[in-house]
Amino acid sequence: MVGTPGLAAASKGASSAVRKAAGWYVTINSMSREMTREENPALRWQSKAILLLVVPWTAIAVLLQSRWWVAQAPVVAWTTLGISGVFGLVVWRMRAGTPAAAATGAAICACLMFSSAAFPYQWSWLHGALPPLLTVFLLTFAATKAGKAKKERLGTGEGRRGRNAAQVAANLGIAALIAQPGTLTSLPHSPVESWSGLEWASFLPLIAGWLAIAALAEAAADTVSSEIGQVVGGEPRLITTLRRVEPGTDGGVTFAGTAAGTLAAAIVASTGASAFGQDWHGGGFWLWTAITTAAAVFGLLFDSLLGATLERRGWLNNDAVNFLSTLSAVLFALAEWLFLFSRHPFYI
Repeated sequence: MVGTPGLAAASKGASSAVRKAAGWYVTINSMSREMTREENPALRWQSKAILLLVVPWTAIAVLLQSRWWVAQAPVVAWTTLGISGVFGLVVWRMRAGTPAAAATGAAICACLMFSSAAFPYQWSWLHGALPPLLTVFLLTFAATKAGKAKKERLGTGEGRRGRNAAQVAANLGIAALIAQPGTLTSLPHSPVESWSGLEWASFLPLIAGWLAIAALAEAAADTVSSEIGQVVGGEPRLITTLRRVEPGTDGGVTFAGTAAGTLAAAIVASTGASAFGQDWHGGGFWLWTAITTAAAVFGLLFDSLLGATLERRGWLNNDAVNFLSTLSAVLFALAEWLFLFSRHPFYI
């Protein structure tokens, strides 16, 4: 009994040492995963190329549209710029993005809002690209914040300053770029009106809106799938081999994450269908939602495929993967609509 206090102290010291060692292991493991997830400096040109492709053209489109609407209907211009500015400010204040990311998001917001405004303007801003864009922001922001402590332990959490400008352009840039051609025919005295033999030109704004919503739905699906999968998805599997991999591995998928991403895509798609005037009691609403959701899920799986192949080999960075996956969703949606229209033109 005399040696009992000494044994208890030794046992307590040993358990304390084990806890410290475990803590150091978790910290080092988290840091190592963060380092492996850091962007390859040799691939930064891809992020810069996406910024150069998206930001200048989006800014030019916003400036030209602002000038036109100020002359024709000033309330449209000032309302669009005001809402977009507030949107960017909210993104920055909520630390969902850096100042540059907030400015990029504001420009894309204005571009999408202008692209869904036709002259003479009769609808409210509840009918257009703003509701689905806000839905994307809310879904991705909530998914990013979910299980933050666990993501930090895994080394897969987002930085404290939020997303950067390249990430915003990679996720939302395709939607802004694909929506811009629609503005060519949404205004009177459009140059497209002088193109002979282009009867489909009158439908270009609507088609561009459909494709832009598909890009937004894919962006939401990708982020929600990744963020939720890390929290409740368990151990992911590589999409190409189904081999178990660590959370955060490029190309890793989980059932829970994929299901969450599909649900997010459906929410954005249905919001877009409603915002563009489709009545949920009619067949057009469900057709729009189904086609857009399918395109988004295709882009989601294509994103994982690129991650498991080209990104893991060091040929693409994450921004390029996101940009190409949203583009694939747009192309898939276009193929769906062309197939449908070729057999049932009255759907137009």
